[in-house]
Amino acid sequence: MLWTASQVLRKFSTSSRYYQNQLKLAIIGQSLFGQEVYSNLRKQGHKVVGVFTVPDKDGKADPLAVAAEKDGTPVFKFPRWRVKGKPIPEVVDAYKAVGAELNVMPFCSQFIPMNIIDHPKHGSIIYHPSILPLHRGASAINWTLIHGDKKAGFTVFWADDGLDTGPILLQRECAVEPNDTVDTLYNRFLFPEGIKAMVDLAQPAEAIHNWIRGHDKVPGAWTVIDGQSVTLYGSSMLGGSAPAGQPLEMEGASQPGLVTKNGLVLYGTDGKPLLVKNLQFEDGKMIAASKYFSSGESSSVELTDDEKKMAEEIKNIWKGILSNVPAVEDTTDFFKSGAASMDVVRLVEEVKQKCAGVQLQTEDVYMATTFQDFIQMFVRKLRGEDQEEELVIDYVEVNNMTVKMPYQCFINGKFEDAENGKSYGTINPTDGSTICKVSYASVGDVDRAVAAAKEAFDNGPWGRMNPRDRGSLLYKLADLMEEHQEELATIESIDSGAVYTLALKTHVGMSIQTFRYFAGWCDKIQGKTIPINQARPNRNLTFTKKEPLGVCAIVIPWNYPLMMLAWKSAACLAAGNTLVLKPAQVTPLTALKFAELSVKAGIPKGVINILPGSGGMVGQRLSDHPDIRKLGFTGSTPIGKQIMKSCAVSNLKKVSLELGGKSPLIIFSDCDMDKAVRMGMSSVYFNKGENCIAAGRLFVEESIHDEYISRVVEEIKKMKIGDPLDRSTDHGPQNHKAHLDKLLEYCEVGVKEGATLVYGGRQVDRPGFFMEPTVFTEVEDHMFIAKEESFGPVMVVSKFKDGDVEGVLHRANDTEYGLASGVFTRDINKAMYVSERLEAGTVFVNTYNKTDVASPFGGFKQSGFGKDLGE
Repeated sequence: MLWTASQVLRKFSTSSRYYQNQLKLAIIGQSLFGQEVYSNLRKQGHKVVGVFTVPDKDGKADPLAVAAEKDGTPVFKFPRWRVKGKPIPEVVDAYKAVGAELNVMPFCSQFIPMNIIDHPKHGSIIYHPSILPLHRGASAINWTLIHGDKKAGFTVFWADDGLDTGPILLQRECAVEPNDTVDTLYNRFLFPEGIKAMVDLAQPAEAIHNWIRGHDKVPGAWTVIDGQSVTLYGSSMLGGSAPAGQPLEMEGASQPGLVTKNGLVLYGTDGKPLLVKNLQFEDGKMIAASKYFSSGESSSVELTDDEKKMAEEIKNIWKGILSNVPAVEDTTDFFKSGAASMDVVRLVEEVKQKCAGVQLQTEDVYMATTFQDFIQMFVRKLRGEDQEEELVIDYVEVNNMTVKMPYQCFINGKFEDAENGKSYGTINPTDGSTICKVSYASVGDVDRAVAAAKEAFDNGPWGRMNPRDRGSLLYKLADLMEEHQEELATIESIDSGAVYTLALKTHVGMSIQTFRYFAGWCDKIQGKTIPINQARPNRNLTFTKKEPLGVCAIVIPWNYPLMMLAWKSAACLAAGNTLVLKPAQVTPLTALKFAELSVKAGIPKGVINILPGSGGMVGQRLSDHPDIRKLGFTGSTPIGKQIMKSCAVSNLKKVSLELGGKSPLIIFSDCDMDKAVRMGMSSVYFNKGENCIAAGRLFVEESIHDEYISRVVEEIKKMKIGDPLDRSTDHGPQNHKAHLDKLLEYCEVGVKEGATLVYGGRQVDRPGFFMEPTVFTEVEDHMFIAKEESFGPVMVVSKFKDGDVEGVLHRANDTEYGLASGVFTRDINKAMYVSERLEAGTVFVNTYNKTDVASPFGGFKQSGFGKDLGE
C-alpha cells in the first residue's frame, strides 16, 4: 500500500522531478499507516508543511505525530474539526496557515469539512476501504459483508465535490472468505498495518525470523492462532533440534508449531526451527509463549504475611507513580492509568530496591499490567526465579548487587597497570568516599595504546573484516551492554552522581541504542560514480570510495561518561577505524567496564584502547601523536582550542569539537504553561544541570514572568534531593567537589552583581557534593551569569517586554556559543520564525532535551564544529 500511495502521487504530480520535489503536502490522518505514508512521501522529496492527527491518548501520541514531531514538522492535534455541523474557525485558520498545495489523507477517522478538502489548489487524495463506487461512507467495509460481496478492497481517489466522489487513482481488491469479519478483512488486506506486519509462515525459517525481529517491538509481526490475531515477539534461530513440546496449529505454516518450556517453536518450509519468546493478544495482554496452553489456568498464589507486607510496599510504589489515580485497586491497570516507559523503569527499580532485591525486567511489567497480576508475578519471582551470575573481575558491593569494575588501563585487549605503576582514587560524589584506585596512564601508555591501535588497523582482522561482519560484532556488543545495563547504570551512578533511573534510561539506554544504530550503518557506507568529460577515444569512469581514517583518539567529558563514549566511538568503529579513548579523570569506570564487554563481544585486540588519566598528560599526548589521524573531543571551549592547535601543529589531524554552550530558552506568554514549567525545569535541572545543551538562560515574557517563577519554585520544593541510587530521588550530587565549589562561586558572583536569588544557591547540608536547585531572576545582559555557562542546576531568568520578538531574539543570540536553544509558544508561525533566527545547532520547539541517535547533534560558533549521531 505504501508503494501504491507514492505511485499515485508520482502520477498525480506529473513527470517533472522539479515540480514533484516542490509539492507542499498536508497529511491528515493517524496510525502507523499514516506514519509510514508520511515518511514515504518525505523520502520522495515532498515537503510536509503540516500533520493533522488525533489528540494524545492516555498521554501517548499517535505514531504519525511521533514521527512528525521528531522531524520538526508542525503537528496539530485537533479533537474535532467542526461543532454542530459547522467548521471551527480557529481550526480552519490553523490548517490554512501551513499553505498546503495538496491534502493526503491516509486512514483518517475524523470528519473533515469540505472547505478543508477543497482548500488546496490540487485538492485532496483519500484512502477509502471499499471498491468505489460501491458502499460509500464510513461504514463501507461493514456493508461489504452485509451485502455478501465476494470481493472487498480499497480505493485511492481524488476528491472533487464530496468525500467519496471524484476520479479514481488506484484500486486493489481481495477475495472475501466465508468466515471473514470486519477485523479479519482489515488485518489481512484493507488496513495497511496488516499488510506491513503480517508474517508469512510459508517461507524458510530465517526469513520468518528476520520478519519478526524486523517488526519487534513496533509494529509487531502477527499471525493467526485459533482464529485470533497474535503478535510475536523475541525471535531467535534455534541450533540443533527443538525441545519437546505440545503441538500448536499455525495458520499458513508448513507444519504445526511447538509450545515448549522455552517458548513457541516455529518451523520454516526448510524444516529449520526458530523460537518465539512472547505472544501478545488482541486485548493487549502479553504472555510468555511457553505459557500459551496454561495462560488462563494458573491458580492464584496464596501470600504469606511477609509477602503481604511486600505487596503493600509495592502498592505504595504504584501510588507514587500513578499520582492521578485516587486509589490502587487489584484491577488497576498500570498503563491505562497513564504510566509511560520511564515509569516502567522506575517501578522495576523501586521494587528491586525496596523488596528483597527481586530482579525484575521491564518486560515483566508489560506482561502483568494490572496490580493483582503484578503481585502474583512478583511473588512467583520472589519464590525462586533464577538470577544471572556475575563474572567477577574486581568488585565492590553496592546497590544490593555485586558490581564488578575493572580498574586498570585497557591496552591491546588486556587490562594492565600503568607503565609507571601510578594510580589514583576515583570518588563517589554521594559521600566523598573513594570507590577504588584506578591506573593513572602515562605518556608511555599512550604510545603503547596508539601502536596497538595502528597494528590492529594495518595488519589485524579488523581492517580486513567484511563490513557486515563488523556490524554483527557491534550488535553483539550492544546486546552485552543491554545484558549488563543495571550494572553499568550502578557504576555510572556511583561514579558520576547521576540519578540511577536516569542513568539506566539515558546514560546507558541511549548508549545501547547508539551502538545498535551505527552497527546498522557498517555495510551502508558507500561512494558514488561521477560522470566526467569523456576524452575520445577513451571512455573514462570515475568513482569514489569512503575509507576509514585509521587510528582515532577520543577524549570525553564527565557529565555523561558512557553515553559520550558511545556517541563518538560507535560511529568511529562502524566506519572501520580503531581508537584510543581517554575518559574523564573523575569518571573512568563505565569506560573500563565497556572495555571488558568489548572483549566478550569478540572485538579484536587493539581495536579499542582505554586510558584513564589526566587531560594534561594523556589528552595532550593524543593531540600531539603523529600516528593519530582524527581526534574527537567533548568538553570546554578553552581546552577545545588548545586541542585544535596541537592537532594542527603535529600532523594536521582532523578534529571534531563539541564545546561549551549558553543555550537560550524563550518562553512566550501564549505557551502551554504546564508544559513550559515542566520542560523549562528539565532544560536546567536535567542530570543536575551537568548537561551541555542545558538552557543557560531563560527569557520569559513579562506578563507571565512572575507566575512562571512562582510555579517553578513550587515544583523545586517538591524535588527529592538525595542518594542517586534511591529510585525515588529526583536530584543527585554534583559530579565532583571542584565543580561544586565553582558553582557556589558562580552563585556568589550572581548575587554580588545584583541578580535576585529567588531560591537555592547553597550546598545541601549533608555529606557529599549536593547543591540546591537554584533560581536567579532580574538578570541583566551584562552580568557574568548571563554570559557564562554554569554547567549546574542554576536557572538564570530574564524578562522581556510583551510582544518584543525581535528584541528577545537579539538578546538570545548575543552569545559566542551556538549549541542549542528553545522556544515555547502555541503560535506555530511565531515558533517557526523564532526557530529560524536562533543561532544554534539545535532548536527545540515546545520541548527540550529531546535527542535521538538518528538525528545529528552539534553546534557552531564557539560551541564547536562537526556532528555526533545520525548518518
